[in-house]
Amino acid sequence: MAGLTPYILFDGTAREALWFYATVFGGQPRFHTFAEFGRSDGPAGAIAHGYLADSAVPLFASDVSAGEPAVRTQGLMLALLGTAEPDTMRRWFSALADGGKVVDDLQRRPWGDFDGQVRDRYGLHWLIGFEGHEANG
Repeated sequence: MAGLTPYILFDGTAREALWFYATVFGGQPRFHTFAEFGRSDGPAGAIAHGYLADSAVPLFASDVSAGEPAVRTQGLMLALLGTAEPDTMRRWFSALADGGKVVDDLQRRPWGDFDGQVRDRYGLHWLIGFEGHEANG
C-alpha cells in the first residue's frame, strides 16, 4: 500500500463508523476485537483494529484503549481531491453530510474547479474537490 492512510481512534464507535464509511466509499469493513488480540486494556468486544477492504478510500480505525484520547480534528482536513469521478465525489459529499454538517457547500470556484467541506457525524472534516465538470452542477 502506498500513500497516507488515516488511522482513526474512536471513542467506542469504530465498528459503527467503519460501516458508515463503507456505505459512503464502498468496500467491506473488517474487524478484530480486543479479545481477539488478547488485549485487556479495553472492552473485549471493542475494535482493536479495523479497516475498509477494497474501498475507494482506505481507512483504518480502532476504539481507544484505556487512557487514550479519541479523535478530535481541529486544524486538519481529510482531502479527497480528484480521487474519483465528479458524480462519485458529489455522492460522497452528500453521504458524509448526512448526520453531519456542511462547512462550505460543494460549488464551482473562481478557478473553475469544484470543492466543498463537510464535517461528518463522527467529527471528521473532509475537503472534497474535483476539476470543473458541468454535469449536475
